[in-house]
Amino acid sequence: MRKWISLLGVIVVVAAAVVIYTHYHKKNSSTATTTTSAAAVPIAPLTGLPDPGGAALTRPALTVKIENTPEALPQWGIDQADVVYEEIVNGGITRLAAIFNSQAPAKIGPVRSVRPTDTQVVFPLKGIFAYSGGAPYAITSIETVPGLTLVDEDRADETSAMYRDPNLYPPHNLFGIGSALFAIGGSPAPPPALFSYRGAGEKVKGTTVASFVVNFPSIYPVTWTWDATTGSWDRTLFGKADVTGTGARESPKNVVVMFVNYVNGIGTLNSYANLQGSGTADFFTDGKEFAGMWSRGASMSDVIQYQTSSGKTAKLTPGQTWVELLDVGAALTVTP
Repeated sequence: MRKWISLLGVIVVVAAAVVIYTHYHKKNSSTATTTTSAAAVPIAPLTGLPDPGGAALTRPALTVKIENTPEALPQWGIDQADVVYEEIVNGGITRLAAIFNSQAPAKIGPVRSVRPTDTQVVFPLKGIFAYSGGAPYAITSIETVPGLTLVDEDRADETSAMYRDPNLYPPHNLFGIGSALFAIGGSPAPPPALFSYRGAGEKVKGTTVASFVVNFPSIYPVTWTWDATTGSWDRTLFGKADVTGTGARESPKNVVVMFVNYVNGIGTLNSYANLQGSGTADFFTDGKEFAGMWSRGASMSDVIQYQTSSGKTAKLTPGQTWVELLDVGAALTVTP
């Protein structure tokens, strides 16, 4: 898209030129007005942020399955993900599905096995899915996503995109290389947008929040604290600041808490979060909280839609978003 100077702008420029000419009594001179057209800066579809280089528009979504246990810390590359889903898996632990598009970290992980919830997450995105094995039922599930490029550590032709760190103990030492994973290829490119974003100057209508706790089971509750300086939510896990291997504090612009039904129960082997249908959601952005709904059509290819309690489109702050898949029976503790 190109922006052209308006007719009014031309009139103003010409009028200014005449005034200058008259004031200085310049004779036998001509004034040439040159206008330049500026191409619109591309916008990364999964963050809503400007992407001057346009890389996000040429790449698919890359989803990497990442371990989230104490033994896995520190994690790598999470701070550069566009979107991160946190889900409950067997045993009641949580695991991450980190989605990359606008950035390609040199080190991502630790990479772990696929789970059935991942099928629900990546179905509308397609692209590339990187993981390290999994139970047969989970692998069968992810293989149902049409057009999805699967990258498993066990496939010999794809091992150059992943490596084992000899200084760490398996299975917590497998990492992906962002550029190499993207080079494997996938579609569509770019991926569809998952959220809607506020425009410049558009205010958030909600309740001011200091912090909130997403009460995942066992030792996995997550605390998010508003940082007014950075305009983002600082993540605390296992009672400590969530800091990546590069020393970056994990602090996204948005956190969306989706209340979902875990089919077959919490923590069972074949449990998964059902992201079809509809449910309630809480949105945390710009230091505020507002309640709303999530919904997805009959097709798993449909992108989840988010609305406020009044039925309007829920709009987030451009930047990274975490989606917390919390069981419908769990509590969300909010501190004003």
